[in-house]
Amino acid sequence: MKQQKNLTGTLLFAVFTAVLASLQFGYGIGVINAPQKIIENHYTRVLLEGSANETDTKSVQPSVKMYWSLSVSVFSLGGMVSSFFVGWIADKLGRIKAMMAVNSLAVIGAILMGLAPLGQAHALVIAGRLITGLYCGLASGLVPMYVGEISPTALRGALGTLHQLAIVTGILISQVVGLEFILGSETLWPVLLGLSGVPAIVQTILLFFCPESPRFLLIKLGKMEAAKRNLIRLRGDYDPTKDIEEMKKEKEEVESEKKVSIIQLFKSSNYRQPLIVSLVLHISQQFSGINGIFYYSTSIFTRAGISQPVYATIGVGAVNTVFTVVSVFLIEKAGRRSLYLVGLAGMGICAIVMTIALALLTQHAWMSYLSMVAIFLFVVFFEVGPGPIPWFIVAELFSQGPRPAAMAVSGCCNWTCNFIIGMCFEYIADACGPYVFIIFAVLLFIFTIFTYFKVPETKGKSFDEIAAEFRKKKLASRKGLKSTEMEYLGTSSEA
Repeated sequence: MKQQKNLTGTLLFAVFTAVLASLQFGYGIGVINAPQKIIENHYTRVLLEGSANETDTKSVQPSVKMYWSLSVSVFSLGGMVSSFFVGWIADKLGRIKAMMAVNSLAVIGAILMGLAPLGQAHALVIAGRLITGLYCGLASGLVPMYVGEISPTALRGALGTLHQLAIVTGILISQVVGLEFILGSETLWPVLLGLSGVPAIVQTILLFFCPESPRFLLIKLGKMEAAKRNLIRLRGDYDPTKDIEEMKKEKEEVESEKKVSIIQLFKSSNYRQPLIVSLVLHISQQFSGINGIFYYSTSIFTRAGISQPVYATIGVGAVNTVFTVVSVFLIEKAGRRSLYLVGLAGMGICAIVMTIALALLTQHAWMSYLSMVAIFLFVVFFEVGPGPIPWFIVAELFSQGPRPAAMAVSGCCNWTCNFIIGMCFEYIADACGPYVFIIFAVLLFIFTIFTYFKVPETKGKSFDEIAAEFRKKKLASRKGLKSTEMEYLGTSSEA
């Protein structure tokens, strides 16, 4: 009953306000997908106006493809750069003011994209997507940080997953409003792209009524009374003494444990194993092929012979949203490692089925339905494990000292892989044809093997227990190496 009382209206309001940024993040991922052909046609017209032959569309097609790929992937490039500055801006301005400040980037990016038809459309869209990506890289770190710090321990997991839920909801909204009869038309596509700034404006207004993180106030600024007031405001009428004592203890730990830089993180052998695990999990999330489906789902369904590919894409978004909700309950019951294994293995099987279905499409018309089912199941398995887990498992693998650096490196790695997929997927798809997903199937198999042997289970374990597990593996590998050397020396002496 005490835990239920902690779920107050102020807490729900603050979490809802924060995840509006996650909603915009998801909108940015999905909005570019539905009007692809219309925007490409607009690029063609703009480029033809500046060419010597204004009727030779074939001459500008390579440039159109390049600009389109850049329009998709530059979003991730922005996120890749800005993700390094999440910790700095959060500590410099505080969680609330930091979210307010970065919203200016979202509005600038939206204005540039909304004004695209008035100038060089491809240049304005690319610039707008880059600035929006810079915003999303910061927001994708600030939102989980703020939500995690204001949530009671008993509700931290459930409220934390709302970040991922808001992202997939944003993707779904962008797909629905991107329909041709709504905003995905020849005349309204700039409005579709420009709408991405609306959640930022709404969030900025609502943030004035949200309390600052009590943890930030006490641990970073040392303002105990302000932290108490905000705790009572967030949790209702309760005694905050226990939470204040916990924060004091954390403050002492932070002061006793030196902050680890990114260079130190890579140099120290103590952090090597958890760092490798963190990076591989983030790489596996992106190189699983999921963003190839999110970014280019309409064209994939067209190749598969689906008569209404846009509606199939919306179906993918709906399935994505539903199974993100399901994962909220599964993660705490089944554990991180087992769900990740199931997710990767399931995606690998779906990638193989997708390849077979697309390869045999010309011989058997019903293969289009099989490819569609495979894509839907691919998304289901992604949301079971590889979707949500990498975002929060990094915080579980590292203590307070190296955690900010580890999260910055992992976030940058995720955005970098996202950029590579966005930039290269269409070229790889053209080169490989129906066999494009066999590449992802091979990668998924490798990631499954790595997860089985290297990734520890973190469910219900303290940092000390997880660190002890890494030390045990490190010691075992050293013993194994020494025994191999002894065997070799023994064999040599006998010889």
